[in-house]
Formats: sequence, structure tokens, C-alpha cells
Amino acid sequence: MAISFEINGQERQVEAASDTPLLWVLRDYLGLTGTKYSCGMSLCGACTVHVNGNPVRSCVTPVSSVAGKSVTTIEGVDTSREGRAVRSAWNELDVVQCGYCQSGQIMAAAALLAGNPDPDDADIDAAMAGNICRCATYVRIRAALKEAAKSLA
Repeated sequence: MAISFEINGQERQVEAASDTPLLWVLRDYLGLTGTKYSCGMSLCGACTVHVNGNPVRSCVTPVSSVAGKSVTTIEGVDTSREGRAVRSAWNELDVVQCGYCQSGQIMAAAALLAGNPDPDDADIDAAMAGNICRCATYVRIRAALKEAAKSLA
């Protein structure tokens, strides 16, 4: 089945079964390996991408559900003002330890700032609750999110 959608600003068409998880289409069909596979059950957030600006778990999202929509991955997050601010803050505050969850963390953080440019701790905790970091960099993630918000003000 041919499925067309926009990926990081470019129109693409893939031949895939309609129930193929978006994550596998990104990684195996399109070579966009920045989005990570982890739990495979939408529990950890490592596979977070944006679909029409909203964070979704690509491991459980069938590719057919993004037909005609806009998908942004970590490779394209810099196209938004919020994405650039988050990545910059992540680097400035040296958030990453092992890095495995960070693409999902950054995608969730950019989506939060796009909808709420001045989040408080409760907003950050609520938005980031589904993104698990085994290295427990939560304090640095929160600080980087606040730094990114400050840079956008």
C-alpha cells in the first residue's frame, strides 16, 4: 500500500503494510534512525515524534494513520523555533548521559514549548511524565526546558 505523508518538511511516499508501525517506516524505509525503539508498547517515550505538531509514540502508530499528515522527527526538530531552543539548551546544560531516550525527550519538550511557552514545574512534569530516562537526568531535563523557555521569551 502506498502511503504519502510529509516528513521533516518533505513529501514522501512509502510502500508499506498499513499497520506497519511508523517507527519502522522511519528507521527502515526512510533511514531516519534518530527515533529510537525501546519498549514497543508506548510506555517509555523513546520513540516520540510529532504528527501535525503533536507528540505521538511512533512504535504504536500505524503508518496509515499519518497519511496526508506532517511528521517531524528528531532529524527535523530544528525547523521549529522551539526545537532549536530545546536542542541548544540540552547542549548548554549537558543534559545527555547515555542519550538513548533523548530524542524522545527533546521531541516532547519541543511540543510542550510550542503549546506552552512558559511552563511551570507542574506543566513540565505532566508533559514529560511519559518519557522515561534510565539515567535519571530528570533534573537536568527540567532545567534545560526552563532554559529553552527563557530563550524563547
